[in-house]
Amino acid sequence: MADRTLDLKGLACPLPILKTKKALTELPKGGKLEVFTTDPGSIPDFQAFSEATGNKILEQTEAKGVFRFVLEHA
Repeated sequence: MADRTLDLKGLACPLPILKTKKALTELPKGGKLEVFTTDPGSIPDFQAFSEATGNKILEQTEAKGVFRFVLEHA
């Protein structure tokens, strides 16, 4: 279960990543953040963000145009 959830549906790049980055810094290490977005560019953006920051993508799903990511703060 996530410690916090962000509903970022309707926002375009780079806003989902910027808001996710800010929210992760507010969580303790190991904290989990669930993010919902509708921007298809979020998939490569979140993968690159994860690789660059060391934050782990624990889950990544898509249903009816909504992308869901669960990240763990490194």
